[in-house]
Formats: sequence, structure tokens, C-alpha cells
Amino acid sequence: MMDNNPIEKVERILVEDLSDFKFSAAYLAYTKAWVENAGEEIRLELNRIMVSLIENKGDYTTFYYEIKKYGKNGENEYSSRQRIKGQKKRAWRKNEAKRKRISRHKN
Repeated sequence: MMDNNPIEKVERILVEDLSDFKFSAAYLAYTKAWVENAGEEIRLELNRIMVSLIENKGDYTTFYYEIKKYGKNGENEYSSRQRIKGQKKRAWRKNEAKRKRISRHKN
């Protein structure tokens, strides 16, 4: 008897060697997109994008450009970085002393 369902279930690509940091970060992005999208056509496209990265047919910039379409609401989560604002220890101490001095005299 033949199966009436011609669409096969799409399986997620499993990778054993995640020793390369850039590749493991890309695989994490792929996995996140896979979990967020349940459509079979979308998962086929995600597999195509991941296979092209595995076979060195594309670079990481292209990978992230293509995978961002399948993130939450199509957000470009991977292209922008937040700037971390820091200060030197001496400047921090000076600001802390000033803040404490002001709070002491306010009361």
C-alpha cells in the first residue's frame, strides 16, 4: 500500500564537530531559526543555507544575511553589535566618591 503523504518530514542537520568557534556560532543561529519556524518549506531552505556553509560554497556574511530572514519577525539580530561603555578604574572611583559625597550631604 502506498503512503498518501508525499511530503517527507524535514530533519535538522546534525553536526558532530563544533570545534571552530565561527562555525559553532553559525550552527547555533541555524538551530534557533529551525526551532522558531515549523514550516517544512522554511526548514528546507534553512537546510540549504546550512549545507552551503558546510560545503564551503558560501561565507559567513552570506549565511547570516540569508538566515536573518527566518529569525523572529525578520529582525536583523546578527548584524548589529551593541557598544559597551566602560571607564577606567580611577575615573570610576572619582565618580563613586562624588556620588557618595552628594548623597551624604543631601540627607
